[in-house]
Amino acid sequence: MAVIEADAGGTPAAGAATPPRPSLATEMTRGDRILKVVATVAAAIPGGLVAFLAAIMLVTALPAIIFNGTNFFTGTVFSLGHLYTTNTVTHNGEVAPSGASYGALSFIIGTFSTSVIALLLAIPVSVGGVLMLTEWFPRRIQGFLSIFLELLAGIPSVVFGLWGITIFAPYMAQHVYPALSHIGTVIPWFKGPIIQDGEGLLSAALVLGIMVIPIIASTTRELVRQVPVLAREGALALGMTRYEMVRTVVIPYIRRGIFAASLLGWGRALGETIAVLLISGNALNSLPHSIFSPISTIAATIASVLDGALTDFTGMGIHALAELGLLLLIISLITNFAGRLVVRRLASGALPVGRGV
Repeated sequence: MAVIEADAGGTPAAGAATPPRPSLATEMTRGDRILKVVATVAAAIPGGLVAFLAAIMLVTALPAIIFNGTNFFTGTVFSLGHLYTTNTVTHNGEVAPSGASYGALSFIIGTFSTSVIALLLAIPVSVGGVLMLTEWFPRRIQGFLSIFLELLAGIPSVVFGLWGITIFAPYMAQHVYPALSHIGTVIPWFKGPIIQDGEGLLSAALVLGIMVIPIIASTTRELVRQVPVLAREGALALGMTRYEMVRTVVIPYIRRGIFAASLLGWGRALGETIAVLLISGNALNSLPHSIFSPISTIAATIASVLDGALTDFTGMGIHALAELGLLLLIISLITNFAGRLVVRRLASGALPVGRGV
């Protein structure tokens, strides 16, 4: 047997075979492998939760989907039926209490109308306020006013709802809505009876807009801070006024971020429940004919009808509410996917300064 001799330093003698280098997998320590597994599981949890939630909602809503058919999207009457009798009605093989009807068209319209009006209010106020705060106010005042922005974001929605129904909506009904109703001669949607306590579509949308402002404003503020200082100073050095610099440098740089922030606000407005339930008028079976009409949204309807649905001996009431929840989940997912698609398309275009945020 050949013996491989080594020199005094422990180095193999000339001509000795070099031992094979360990593979990358063997070089990984146990801690690295554990970290990789934990990170992989953590990354998969959000997608798994969304898929699990969607599957549970679909299974729960399936009897109502079969029972309702297309009436769910076209019907304007939502009623649990006669819950305290044993009379039932069968449709498409599914059983429900007699007189039951689960049309959701009015809730769909109420959800989109309140959220869109809220965004139309919140976006210019949020973006304009942040630009004023970051570009024109001294730094000391910026920090002081930012505290109130963060506090506004932390107020519970039920507080907004109570404030809206007790103070805001009655004030608007007495002093503002009568003046707006005169526009009804030009815009039909402004023509209609005003509820004395101010409940209705416009009040709910305005309160939602106030609730959405902190989300959009906080995100926009962080975006503005990421605009390169050299780009701002260069624009001012070229002779631009601060307004021109904001219009041609800052806003184009963060426009994709503003769109993303608006989507976050829209998601909050779509799913808001308690505040809308308190101030919207909770009109289950009527379509809005003006901005002053009482309405209800998908989320508010689920909260208000859940107690009665639990007493439905056929279980169809819970299945119908699950169908409403599934619809709201689908709307939220479509909104997020569409927003990401638009952001990617905007990212491919040229921006005045860099690629933007």
